[in-house]
Amino acid sequence: MNLPLLYAGQTALLIIDIQDKLMAVMGNPDRVVDRTAQLLRLARIFDLHVILTEQYSRWLGSTLTPIKEALTQYDPIEKRHFDCCQVPEFNERLASNDLRDLILTGVETHICVFQTCISLLRKGYRVHVPHHAVDSRTTDNWRIGLSLMKAGGAVITSTEALIFQLLKKAGTPEFKEMMNVVK
Repeated sequence: MNLPLLYAGQTALLIIDIQDKLMAVMGNPDRVVDRTAQLLRLARIFDLHVILTEQYSRWLGSTLTPIKEALTQYDPIEKRHFDCCQVPEFNERLASNDLRDLILTGVETHICVFQTCISLLRKGYRVHVPHHAVDSRTTDNWRIGLSLMKAGGAVITSTEALIFQLLKKAGTPEFKEMMNVVK
């Protein structure tokens, strides 16, 4: 596989179901929130499109406050499907931009993140999954989800690798701002 590099004009950040009740049972919720917040800072710097979903928020609660506060706009897509690509509004938001690369974060790695990832790959998107920005209730399911996505063609990566791909070089105002986040 020829690994793609990210470019700001064609990249979006997808945040799947980082909600109150779901995160309360995840294996590493603080890590996921921290990495997603870093990616949201990057999205703000480079004006990346951000798509946020919530799985049946009436029952699972809304997006966690630290993520809400890091967003420039809180406009979640309500869903009940595990695969976000089964939700018309999700597909409309994707299609409304000239996107090629998608950074996929959220929970659960082996359910919603995995199913969405495979559907996005089938649609021709290049999907990048920062391994510490996704989570499951168990480490085994987290690993299985990552393994399945990699086998499907996703790029399993790290938050820091994604950040530096978009920064491209040191010394810029964007670089200086992100260095306050990546320490």
